[in-house]
Amino acid sequence: MAYSYDDQNIFAKILRKEIPNDTVLETEHSLAFRDIAPQAPVHVLVIPKGAYVSYDHFAAEASDAEVLDYTRAIAKVCEMEGVKVDASEGFRLISNAGAHGVQEVPHLHVHILGGRELGRMLGRAD
Repeated sequence: MAYSYDDQNIFAKILRKEIPNDTVLETEHSLAFRDIAPQAPVHVLVIPKGAYVSYDHFAAEASDAEVLDYTRAIAKVCEMEGVKVDASEGFRLISNAGAHGVQEVPHLHVHILGGRELGRMLGRAD
Protein backbone atom coordinates (compact mmCIF):
# COMPACT_ATOMS: atom_id res chain seq x y z
CA MET A 1 0.00 0.00 0.00
CA ALA A 2 1.22 3.50 -0.79
CA TYR A 3 0.94 6.00 2.04
CA SER A 4 0.69 9.69 1.26
CA TYR A 5 2.30 11.90 3.89
CA ASP A 6 1.35 15.58 4.16
CA ASP A 7 4.47 17.44 5.33
CA GLN A 8 2.35 20.49 6.20
CA ASN A 9 0.47 18.75 9.05
CA ILE A 10 0.77 20.30 12.50
CA PHE A 11 3.07 17.58 13.87
CA ALA A 12 5.47 17.96 10.95
CA LYS A 13 5.55 21.69 11.74
CA ILE A 14 6.22 20.93 15.42
CA LEU A 15 9.10 18.64 14.42
CA ARG A 16 10.54 21.44 12.25
CA LYS A 17 10.17 23.79 15.25
CA GLU A 18 7.77 26.05 13.34
CA ILE A 19 5.20 25.58 16.13
CA PRO A 20 6.16 25.40 19.81
CA ASN A 21 5.19 22.51 22.08
CA ASP A 22 5.43 21.50 25.72
CA THR A 23 8.04 18.75 25.35
CA VAL A 24 7.95 15.86 27.80
CA LEU A 25 10.65 13.73 26.15
CA GLU A 26 12.76 13.89 23.01
CA THR A 27 14.86 11.01 21.71
CA GLU A 28 16.71 10.36 18.48
CA HIS A 29 13.57 9.13 16.69
CA SER A 30 10.64 10.32 18.84
CA LEU A 31 9.05 13.38 20.40
CA ALA A 32 6.55 13.41 23.26
CA PHE A 33 4.64 16.54 24.25
CA ARG A 34 1.57 17.59 26.21
CA ASP A 35 -1.76 17.79 24.38
CA ILE A 36 -2.99 21.40 24.07
CA ALA A 37 -6.54 20.30 24.99
CA PRO A 38 -5.99 17.58 27.60
CA GLN A 39 -8.77 15.05 28.16
CA ALA A 40 -7.26 13.68 31.40
CA PRO A 41 -4.76 14.85 34.04
CA VAL A 42 -2.07 13.11 31.99
CA HIS A 43 -2.47 13.58 28.24
CA VAL A 44 0.76 13.25 26.28
CA LEU A 45 1.18 12.70 22.55
CA VAL A 46 4.10 10.62 21.30
CA ILE A 47 5.10 10.91 17.65
CA PRO A 48 7.90 9.41 15.59
CA LYS A 49 10.17 11.93 13.90
CA GLY A 50 9.82 10.08 10.60
CA ALA A 51 7.09 10.78 8.04
CA TYR A 52 4.61 8.06 8.99
CA VAL A 53 0.86 8.46 8.57
CA SER A 54 -0.41 5.68 10.84
CA TYR A 55 0.77 2.80 12.99
CA ASP A 56 0.42 0.26 10.17
CA HIS A 57 2.55 2.51 7.94
CA PHE A 58 5.16 2.84 10.71
CA ALA A 59 5.20 -0.90 11.49
CA ALA A 60 5.62 -1.76 7.80
CA GLU A 61 8.28 0.79 6.85
CA ALA A 62 10.14 2.15 9.90
CA SER A 63 13.64 0.94 10.66
CA ASP A 64 14.23 -1.37 13.60
CA ALA A 65 15.94 1.53 15.39
CA GLU A 66 12.87 3.76 14.91
CA VAL A 67 10.46 1.08 16.13
CA LEU A 68 12.55 0.33 19.21
CA ASP A 69 13.07 4.01 20.03
CA TYR A 70 9.36 4.85 19.63
CA THR A 71 8.23 1.90 21.74
CA ARG A 72 10.74 2.69 24.48
CA ALA A 73 9.80 6.40 24.37
CA ILE A 74 6.18 5.46 25.09
CA ALA A 75 7.30 3.36 28.08
CA LYS A 76 9.54 6.17 29.36
CA VAL A 77 6.71 8.72 29.14
CA CYS A 78 4.42 6.39 31.11
CA GLU A 79 7.12 6.10 33.77
CA MET A 80 7.85 9.84 33.82
CA GLU A 81 4.16 10.72 34.08
CA GLY A 82 3.52 8.18 36.85
CA VAL A 83 0.93 6.13 34.96
CA LYS A 84 2.78 2.88 34.30
CA VAL A 85 0.80 -0.05 35.63
CA ASP A 86 3.18 -1.18 38.38
CA ALA A 87 3.23 2.35 39.83
CA SER A 88 -0.42 3.40 39.38
CA GLU A 89 -3.85 2.35 38.24
CA GLY A 90 -2.74 2.45 34.61
CA PHE A 91 -3.40 4.45 31.47
CA ARG A 92 -5.02 4.34 28.05
CA LEU A 93 -2.99 4.32 24.83
CA ILE A 94 -4.91 5.45 21.74
CA SER A 95 -3.85 5.71 18.13
CA ASN A 96 -6.50 6.78 15.64
CA ALA A 97 -5.98 5.91 11.97
CA GLY A 98 -7.78 7.15 8.87
CA ALA A 99 -11.29 8.48 8.41
CA HIS A 100 -13.08 5.64 10.23
CA GLY A 101 -10.65 5.99 13.13
CA VAL A 102 -11.30 9.76 13.24
CA GLN A 103 -7.62 10.61 12.81
CA GLU A 104 -7.33 14.41 12.91
CA VAL A 105 -3.62 14.78 12.14
CA PRO A 106 -2.16 12.58 9.37
CA HIS A 107 1.05 11.81 11.28
CA LEU A 108 1.31 8.73 13.50
CA HIS A 109 0.72 9.65 17.10
CA VAL A 110 -0.40 7.91 20.24
CA HIS A 111 -2.26 9.54 23.08
CA ILE A 112 -1.21 8.48 26.58
CA LEU A 113 -4.08 9.31 28.93
CA GLY A 114 -4.15 8.67 32.66
CA GLY A 115 -4.33 10.10 36.12
CA ARG A 116 -8.02 9.23 36.62
CA GLU A 117 -10.64 6.59 35.77
CA LEU A 118 -11.30 6.99 32.05
CA GLY A 119 -14.47 4.93 31.62
CA ARG A 120 -15.25 2.66 28.70
CA MET A 121 -13.72 3.68 25.41
CA LEU A 122 -16.42 2.36 23.09
CA GLY A 123 -19.92 1.01 23.44
CA ARG A 124 -21.04 -2.21 21.85
CA ALA A 125 -21.36 -2.26 18.07
CA ASP A 126 -24.78 -3.85 17.61
